[in-house]
Amino acid sequence: QLDRLVGLTMLIAATTIFLYYTIWTLFMPFVDQPHFSHAFFPPRVWAIRIPVILIILFSTVIGSFLSVVMIRSNRRKALKAKK
Repeated sequence: QLDRLVGLTMLIAATTIFLYYTIWTLFMPFVDQPHFSHAFFPPRVWAIRIPVILIILFSTVIGSFLSVVMIRSNRRKALKAKK
């Protein structure tokens, strides 16, 4: 039961983020600047900066993880070869 709740929560979060980002990047450029809805969104330059920062961050984390795994597996192979 907990896995369904976690899955539903993740689905709702992903849908909310997708809709927010879609409205921010596709519809807000056509809304006049003094309109009150601009208060709910950061400047448009962040629509590019945020994904780029996240891609760099996730690539770094994945690359670091793979490097650690490869180094550890090479150490284990070297230990087996010495035995």
